[in-house]
Amino acid sequence: MLHKVAEANLLTESEVERSFRRLFKNQEVSDETFDKAELLVDELRPENPLRHRLTVELDELREHFASKQ
Repeated sequence: MLHKVAEANLLTESEVERSFRRLFKNQEVSDETFDKAELLVDELRPENPLRHRLTVELDELREHFASKQ
């Protein structure tokens, strides 16, 4: 029963992707932004292809913003 309650709070793939994109659109990116993005990615199952894609994008974004500093 507890397992079903926990699953009910998971975001859909669409919600995760939309929220992920919003984090990096038209705003200052900080360590907190990356932390929020990681939490969103963690909403997806480990085997989910979107999780893999967003993880790769997150790594690329970290490199991009690190090179700007």
